[in-house]
Amino acid sequence: MNIKVCGITTAKQVQQLDGLDIDFAGFIFVPDSPRYVEGKLDKKAIKNADFDLKKVGVFINPSYSDILDAIEDYGLDVVQLHGEETPEFCSDLNEDVEVIKVFHIDESVKDIDALVAPYDEACDYYLFDTKAGEQKGGTGKQFDWSILAKSKIEKPFFLSGGIGVDDIAQIKKFKHPDFYGVDINSKFETEPGVKDLAKVLQFKVGMK
Repeated sequence: MNIKVCGITTAKQVQQLDGLDIDFAGFIFVPDSPRYVEGKLDKKAIKNADFDLKKVGVFINPSYSDILDAIEDYGLDVVQLHGEETPEFCSDLNEDVEVIKVFHIDESVKDIDALVAPYDEACDYYLFDTKAGEQKGGTGKQFDWSILAKSKIEKPFFLSGGIGVDDIAQIKKFKHPDFYGVDINSKFETEPGVKDLAKVLQFKVGMK
């Protein structure tokens, strides 16, 4: 099971996560987020480091040029899109970098397969997060995963939204042929943007 730790704000913690064999590290490029990386994360250190993990840039309705600048500045391997980005936008971007398209789920969503269908040829992964009003991720809450279990999906996807150490057993029970990874963030922090690495390690060991 792949693990993505999102909301990283220091090069040291990226290095530590790489040492723990975490698969993906997420950097948030959303100015109003408390985990916004600009001015916190050392661009050169991140770009030039020899990490095994994949570096993921997280955006909401960005311009194409903003993404390309971030890819160049930080050496991003993957771009994660949380907004209303079109399939065409994702497809164009997919020529330069791997793309994770995020879908926000609440009780109003009835058909996952219809929701993701326009993006089937436009990205590499899906990520399903919890919808709470207008908030685009970072809710710290879970949605009902059973809607995913009943869907075909047919693309590698991440589970996200309020996942913590206490959810290990529940995650292990969740079955889907395309379930690829877990995205963790706020439940593993001592403060926004600062991860509790002991908890991350506990989660990783528990997921084996």
